[in-house]
Amino acid sequence: MKKTITGFSKFSKQEKIDWIVNTFFDDSKVAKETLSQYWNSNQVLQDLHDDFIENTISNFYLPYGVAPNFVINNREYAVPMVVEESSVVAAASLVAKFWSTRGGFKATVLSTTKIGQVHFMFDGGVEELKDYFETTKSSLIAATDSITKNMRTRGGGILDIELRNKTSELDNYFQLHVTFETKDSMGANFINSCLEAIADEFRRDDIQIVMSILSNYVPDCVVRAEVSCPVEKLYQENAVMYAQKFKQAVDIANVEPHRAVTHNKGIMNGIDAVVLATGNDFRAIESGAHAYALKSGSYKSLTNCEIENGIFKFWIEIPLALGTVGGLTGIHPLAKLSLEMLGNPSAKELMEIIAVAGLAQNFAALRALTTTGIQHGHMKMHLSNIIKQLDASEEEKTYLLNYFENKQVSHSAVVATYEKMKKK
Repeated sequence: MKKTITGFSKFSKQEKIDWIVNTFFDDSKVAKETLSQYWNSNQVLQDLHDDFIENTISNFYLPYGVAPNFVINNREYAVPMVVEESSVVAAASLVAKFWSTRGGFKATVLSTTKIGQVHFMFDGGVEELKDYFETTKSSLIAATDSITKNMRTRGGGILDIELRNKTSELDNYFQLHVTFETKDSMGANFINSCLEAIADEFRRDDIQIVMSILSNYVPDCVVRAEVSCPVEKLYQENAVMYAQKFKQAVDIANVEPHRAVTHNKGIMNGIDAVVLATGNDFRAIESGAHAYALKSGSYKSLTNCEIENGIFKFWIEIPLALGTVGGLTGIHPLAKLSLEMLGNPSAKELMEIIAVAGLAQNFAALRALTTTGIQHGHMKMHLSNIIKQLDASEEEKTYLLNYFENKQVSHSAVVATYEKMKKK
């Protein structure tokens, strides 16, 4: 059967499903049943989900969990997390409880500026272009007045427009570099609309506009979160040694990119989970965070650690362009619920909460790596998933959980024990 099709987006939902399952699946009945199992029984809610994207045929669910006991700037939170990795919520919860008795987390937003750029080519005199920019700058801003009006009433809007000469990197390449303040909105649509209006006002016959688009690299939209306590309160035994090992693990991530990538991935486990739960764009956050880790020219850890005068301090600085109004935050019922759970935070407060989630996740990973090893806790959490893959009965599940209570867990060990049990 032919596997290319024209006009697919105009098909009804049922027609799309029929074509997909009949074209790509050996057992179309099972495929249809699987897709329909994940439809929401509430038709209004299902229609809402269907409208989020094009060509919707079902829903793909991820677990929605909660990590309680976070104390951030002396305020208590239960933090919603959407994630499929088994140990993430458990690790965040344990670390939240740990630091709740040691002063909690402190967080502060350092800056909130966002960036958009009009990229264009100009094959003429640089001084002439500079003069043209200076004479049109005020009209460039005025061209966005209707777009920025509401944002300006909230204290946001366009902060500045710069002409940047990039010809040393690419022949004839220039840009208008525009800085924005978008308050509680993430601001992507707002920024892009402003940029297109600016480009239309700036264009002329000898200026070739290539594109107008926001940047997800926001090194001036940064939040800092930290924890600290006397070294002896970190561990029950050999606290000084373990604190030093912890610091060394961070130091290694600051000089070894292979380690830094995995180190930062663990941070993003926590950050992405809360970003998803609140209806924000985790892909934009990911790309911006990793670019920030490379800002020195070498990819490094997003967290840092120091031990001075018997005090252990661990912190993160990370760019987070987030919104609490607009986009899915006001449409997705669970995103709205998440924000309500967090006390309906401002964008700045949400930046602080999410940075703390990343720091907590990294603390959990480094503590495990420098003490019992990462697999001990991770595989314990993964044990139930392995058992599900084996299609074990309730009695067999109970036996396996009890058997591995105090044993090293690995996939092969669980399978071998299961097969041995079945033979008996």
